[in-house]
Amino acid sequence: MTINSSKKFSPFFLPFSAFCFCSFFFTWLLVSGGCCLGAAVGAADDGDSVLARKTAEKDIWKPTFSSLIQSSKPLKVTFSGPAKNWTDAIPIGNGRLGAMVWGGIASETLQLNEDTLWTGVPGDYTDPDAPAALSEVRKLVDNRDYAKATKAAVKLSGNPSDVYQPLGDIKLEFDDSHNNYTEGTYRRELDLDTATATVKYSVGDVEFTREHFVSNPDQVIVTKISGSKPGSLSFTVSLDSKLQHDSKANKQNQIMMLGSCPGKRMAPRGSEENPKGIQFTAVLSLQVSQGGVVHILDDKKLKVEGSDWAILFLVASSSFDGPFTMPSASTKDPTSESLETLKSIEKLSYSDLYARHLDDYQNLFHRVSLQLSKSSKSNLKDGSREKSEAAVSTAERVKSFQTDEDPSFVELLFQYGRYLLISSSRPGTQVSDLQGIWSEKLEPAWDCAPHLNINLQMNYWPSLSCNLKECQEPLFDYMSSLSINGKKTAKVNYEASGWVAHQVSDIWAKTSPDRGEAVWALWPMGGAWLCTHLWEHFTYTMDKDFLQNKAYPLLEGCASFLLDWLIEGPGGYLQTNPSTSPEHMFVAPDGQPASVSYSSTMDMEIIREVFSEIVAAAEILGRKDDALIAKVRQAQPKLLPTRIAKDGSIMEWAEDFKDPDIHHRHLSHLFGLFPGHTITVEKNPDLAKAVNYTLYKRGEDGPGWSTTWKIALWAHLHNGEHAYRMVKHLVNLVDPNREGDFEGGLYSNLFTAHPPFQIDANFGFSAAVAEMLVQSTMNDLYLLPALPQQWANGCVKGLKARGGVTVNMCWQDGDLEQVGLWSKDQSIVKRLHYRGTIVSAKIASGKVYTFNRLLKCVNIYNL
Repeated sequence: MTINSSKKFSPFFLPFSAFCFCSFFFTWLLVSGGCCLGAAVGAADDGDSVLARKTAEKDIWKPTFSSLIQSSKPLKVTFSGPAKNWTDAIPIGNGRLGAMVWGGIASETLQLNEDTLWTGVPGDYTDPDAPAALSEVRKLVDNRDYAKATKAAVKLSGNPSDVYQPLGDIKLEFDDSHNNYTEGTYRRELDLDTATATVKYSVGDVEFTREHFVSNPDQVIVTKISGSKPGSLSFTVSLDSKLQHDSKANKQNQIMMLGSCPGKRMAPRGSEENPKGIQFTAVLSLQVSQGGVVHILDDKKLKVEGSDWAILFLVASSSFDGPFTMPSASTKDPTSESLETLKSIEKLSYSDLYARHLDDYQNLFHRVSLQLSKSSKSNLKDGSREKSEAAVSTAERVKSFQTDEDPSFVELLFQYGRYLLISSSRPGTQVSDLQGIWSEKLEPAWDCAPHLNINLQMNYWPSLSCNLKECQEPLFDYMSSLSINGKKTAKVNYEASGWVAHQVSDIWAKTSPDRGEAVWALWPMGGAWLCTHLWEHFTYTMDKDFLQNKAYPLLEGCASFLLDWLIEGPGGYLQTNPSTSPEHMFVAPDGQPASVSYSSTMDMEIIREVFSEIVAAAEILGRKDDALIAKVRQAQPKLLPTRIAKDGSIMEWAEDFKDPDIHHRHLSHLFGLFPGHTITVEKNPDLAKAVNYTLYKRGEDGPGWSTTWKIALWAHLHNGEHAYRMVKHLVNLVDPNREGDFEGGLYSNLFTAHPPFQIDANFGFSAAVAEMLVQSTMNDLYLLPALPQQWANGCVKGLKARGGVTVNMCWQDGDLEQVGLWSKDQSIVKRLHYRGTIVSAKIASGKVYTFNRLLKCVNIYNL
């Protein structure tokens, strides 16, 4: 932005659009007092044109009262000792490459991942016997023989997904003197502000420091190790892997590891064919200071002696060439790709690499800031208290949260979710899976595979509201692959048009049902739920090109399948048959346990959502007269509505079946409230009341992802206190050695627990906190809709709302003080809602508007 201060600014010479238009209860009033561009002038102090310094998004809006600006604790995850378990280690990543930093002293491990290392090869996700099985199941459902239908539906099950694999380990061995490090000097931390993991400790009078980061622009894991005295650094480094591999050190101070993933998810037995799996290469390159010496040990290790510092560069690549190419047919050479990556950075210094890393990462991370406190004085600390708090590990903060309810810990956990999304999902990478990109086992829990009945969707909940839209791109690329395989599955298995995806998938874009029981395997709504993310992306970004070229074709295919999947049922309604409510059983009228019936509430809510979205998209794109849209419009009024059970809760199935597990972890039938839009407090008060009772009935216990979904649901009921109860419920330190004693909770590195570790709740938490502070539709913006009393004071900057609006707010003593709104590319009219006050505001693109607690515009300036 260039500002020329030689021109005099006067509100009388501003264009009409630069003024703020506000209206109480939809009456337009021109606000002129205080709304001038004076705040934009001070950037230049000579008469010359100057280029303003690049400003982080979170710093674009500043409240006019300095008392609203609060200081916060550093955004650091800290540890008082080395990791004892994998969930004590620090996760770092760039979307494709990941590492877990254990922080050992005499022996250190960096456990490595590369996001394309999976078992298997492209598969056939069709079953020619499925139509006959489908017909059998439908007849049993029509006869209300739900238990037999459930058993027969197993015939519709498919094969399991393939399995995410770990890349390997960087192993560092220091001399025995490091075992005698000085007590109290050890410090291990992850700085969210810089995406850097640091380990420090002292041995005698020498302080040793290790810095680790993963660069996205340069696609390399970088580690710098240094000692505070010249020549004090000596260690041995090697590469290892649990996969089939071979490693060798060379005279270029490199270790090269070549390996392969299994061609099948389980090791082949006997003479069973074992197809060629994904091949990979990892290269570790080493630089040392002048005077340092490097030796090769056993042809596999590098030994460093007498150096001031050493820098390790780890690059890796695989032969994976998309979900439709057999590894045996891949023309990708992971070795040459890895060496080319190393060559591309050989002229960059450590400082250059770090600066490029920071610029890339902070461009995303610095878009949002959150500051919370119980009182206006709670963030004012003397230096001694700050110093003592710095020594408290994050695990101790988790333990103490039940009593101190430290709001700054909520800030940390909120930003940690954003950090993890940036680190596990970037344009061009694979989707963030069940553990992001971090996994140490050959057989991880649930195969570490994307699960499409809540988990993958929750991974991307914060991408829009928390201002990380680019991180959502891998999801849409993945959906494009799913649509190709899903078209075959729909045609063969269900004799339907369009495309379908079920409950679990993998890197090969598996779209057929999972193996096993129908209660989890038979759920053809996975692709449809994913499609709602397409429309959400448009509503937040207003990117019409995306809507036309990416979203609409996928929505078309999805809607086509849904229209064919729906069949005529009793009462003139269209029904889904067979239908399940994800992973939940019911008691059939004959007293038998069953999971298969027709038209589960979640089915109907997802279909209703997709149909309304494609109709809206067609209006925008000038396709409202398409034949497909006419069919959708005809089907919409025939969808079974969400209904209330006899006990006042939301019915989960089409009939009011007995629920054998009222505290079940899934909240599928509440989809319409969140993340869907068909239930709101204002428009559907009876249904909202039923959701309220359903949440009470479901209870507070459950895995981490269930807990964070409950936070968001309570927030959309505008119940801040109960939303906060669930926040508090999540913050419970999990002992990894006795995980079975826990439901939900946090590990010492703040990974969220099912248990075991699943990353979805980390992302769900960030999204849910955003929903407590800001909610939106295309026309409405709700400010502080679910603010708990424990966050009586605070500021949030950079959250996104639908319509392309960026939202900034500060509040004191539980009351809104100021709101800053701006839109970079869109001019839009929003109805602002705050505690019963409704004001219409016209937000012109390129302007920053400040509103006071009465929602009156008090200032405007240029972006």
